[in-house]
Amino acid sequence: MRTPRTGGDPFQPQRREPPINLPPVVLAALAVLFAVFLLQEFVLGYATNMAIWQEFGFMPMRYARPLSGQDLAWLWSPFTYSLLHGGWSHIIFNAIWLAIFGAPVAKRLGPVRFLLLWATSAAASAFFFALTDWGAATVLIGASGVVSAYMGAACRFVFAGGRFLPQAHLGPRLSIGAVFADPTARAFVLVWLVGNLLVAVGVSFIGVSAADIAWQAHVGGFLFGFLAFPLFDVKTPRTLIF
Repeated sequence: MRTPRTGGDPFQPQRREPPINLPPVVLAALAVLFAVFLLQEFVLGYATNMAIWQEFGFMPMRYARPLSGQDLAWLWSPFTYSLLHGGWSHIIFNAIWLAIFGAPVAKRLGPVRFLLLWATSAAASAFFFALTDWGAATVLIGASGVVSAYMGAACRFVFAGGRFLPQAHLGPRLSIGAVFADPTARAFVLVWLVGNLLVAVGVSFIGVSAADIAWQAHVGGFLFGFLAFPLFDVKTPRTLIF
């Protein structure tokens, strides 16, 4: 009588997947976001936090007047604003979506291009926000624009063949036309855009006032990630057979 094969040696210890299976660069990004937030929440005082938001948050008014050598925040604020958050719900919501969509993007691009996409998409979403609110003294903070860029980038490959997990990062890059030809990808993009357009006209979600949501940064980040993804996806992954 032949013993049926079980696919491995039963006496060898089975490999267990770690409870948190995120790329190191995503874990590092989450650690930095929470470290900055906890520092502001529990260590720094109100006046100091206000000064930090003004110095490191993005303000459209800085670009509507001649750049002054006395205020150099216009140099770094298009990037540093993405590391600041205004409350627990703000950072937790961004952290969840960063883990979901940042993970496949990081696995595909690697840590260097992942961080390069972070920096460029932060600037792109900030200036898209500035174009729609030019000259305003509003302070923009949060990683939502960057997270939206990772969502847009992920749409170019995670829905190929309907396989989102666990090997979605190996899928072929879809053209813009192919994304909208795929029912799942098309539905995701349309639902995401409609949700942000509803915020734009004043509809609030999950108890958060629409006036406090920078939908312009979301849209700007998503469009940047979706359209500019081929510039970062310089290596062609092996094609999955569906």
